[in-house]
Amino acid sequence: MDTRALSVGLLGGTGPQGRGLAIRLAAIGQQVLIGSRDADRAAEIADEAAAQARTIATRPAVNLRGGSNENIAAAADVVIIAVPFAGHAATLSPLAGPLAGKVVVDCVVPMGFDKLGAHVVEVPEGSVTEQAAALLPESQVVGAFHHISAVLLEDLSRPSVDTDVMVVGDAREATDLVQALIGTLPGMRGIYAGRLRNARQVEALTVNLVSINRRYKAHAGIRVTDV
Repeated sequence: MDTRALSVGLLGGTGPQGRGLAIRLAAIGQQVLIGSRDADRAAEIADEAAAQARTIATRPAVNLRGGSNENIAAAADVVIIAVPFAGHAATLSPLAGPLAGKVVVDCVVPMGFDKLGAHVVEVPEGSVTEQAAALLPESQVVGAFHHISAVLLEDLSRPSVDTDVMVVGDAREATDLVQALIGTLPGMRGIYAGRLRNARQVEALTVNLVSINRRYKAHAGIRVTDV
């Protein structure tokens, strides 16, 4: 499946995770659109990200621009949600119309911190991905990209980010598309990990990785064996 003809929007693309994904996708020739509540800020970050993408580009053209969340949601073919959990529902609620009929990839983790370290925050719908599905009933919602370190994504001294990405969703054509998109990124492989009801375990595993990273001063990822 060739995904390079698709435009990929990143809502919350001005944050580390979204920005890192935008740079990596733009560098391999994907048309990328960065969204934010502040359109001017999105345009500024998009210009910076485009310049960074050109330093590692494997294709001659880098196509990356920014705009408001609403405009990017309407313009993109596939949309990745990379906003903080605290703003997740408020960001998606007004976008059900622009995102109708589209594949929406949620990589938001319900994580909090206290004196004992990272912990999972309970989500009434069961998981953040299921919350997205409830808020976007006419979209094909997929969970993915939860376990990739933003630090590694933005470290352009690394030409590839070697990790597997667990993908959950209820529509086979949507999870296949997201796996194909992941497979275009150097070092990455998309692995189907079950239906949306399994998203809570996938999201929660990020908390364990944060604990690993803090103990070992690392940027741990996931590898699935025998697949």
